[in-house]
Amino acid sequence: MQHVERELTENVMLCDAKGQLNPGAIGYARQPLVISNLRGNFMRKKKWNYWCVFGDEIMFSATISHLDYATVCFVYFLNYETQRFFEKTVVVPFTRQLRLPNEVLDTSHFRHEEMDINFEYKESQTRLNVHVKDFDGEPLQASLAIQHPESYESLNVVIPWNRQTFQFTGKHHSLPTSGEVKIGSQRFEFEPDESFAVLDYGRGVWPRESSWNWGMASQRSLGKSIALNFGGKWTDGTGMTENAFFVNGKMTKIHEDVIFHYNKENYKEPWLIHTKFSDDVKLTFTPFFERVSKTDVRVVKSEVHQLFGYYNGYVRYPEGKKVKILQMLGAVEEHYAKW
Repeated sequence: MQHVERELTENVMLCDAKGQLNPGAIGYARQPLVISNLRGNFMRKKKWNYWCVFGDEIMFSATISHLDYATVCFVYFLNYETQRFFEKTVVVPFTRQLRLPNEVLDTSHFRHEEMDINFEYKESQTRLNVHVKDFDGEPLQASLAIQHPESYESLNVVIPWNRQTFQFTGKHHSLPTSGEVKIGSQRFEFEPDESFAVLDYGRGVWPRESSWNWGMASQRSLGKSIALNFGGKWTDGTGMTENAFFVNGKMTKIHEDVIFHYNKENYKEPWLIHTKFSDDVKLTFTPFFERVSKTDVRVVKSEVHQLFGYYNGYVRYPEGKKVKILQMLGAVEEHYAKW
């Protein structure tokens, strides 16, 4: 074990009265117990709700994010078979047509003439509704029902760079999803037995420049619901990690850093992902599609290389038993942000 990470078991505020990190919030929890009461720190607060849904035919994603001085929202989809991909982004300075709450599963929305995104949580279910008038020349309408089974655990971690800069991340995996996404005359259905949603909830006060890796997957495999979540770079040296795996909704926390090996000259070459000291995580990720997203507008500069592909290898329980990962669909990314 590399770190001794404290497990949180009761609700706690992320910030103190001055808007600095509350030391009592540092740790990880199996439920969304951290209340993201961000305040002050103008220009440095970052908030986002990112949903990614892996269906049988397509992957669909919608994000509402607020950088303190601008709202950045984006919607994209990928057809696995045809590799048709399209992404639409709307950037709006200082808008009121936005809600990003302090609690992970509270309702969020963004309203704009080009894009309407709504994540409404009620009775253990998130209704994800997205409407885009012009999405690659066609109207897009997504209507998805995402279940949050009561027995399922989630990964909730506070990463402390220092008292002034810190991040709370909530990762919810393997959430059964039903509904449909319509793009023009095409209709894609999602069935809860084979369609799984992932939520990445982020609230924090960030340094001006950052970079990170994130790898994740949520699929049914070998008769079980299995999910992976790994992070790199941004958590290094903080004493906390966002590393875990889930089997049928139960989380096994990994306290070691995880290393991502990949070729920056060709991101589509296989990635190697493993624990820093032990062999508790040993995975190869083989991409079949690369999403590249670059933003360079005044104070915001970012570059994302997100790969979709398959994980193979294993992860290991603390008592030694391995969970085999076989051709498991997921994603991995390198993200650089100057914001």
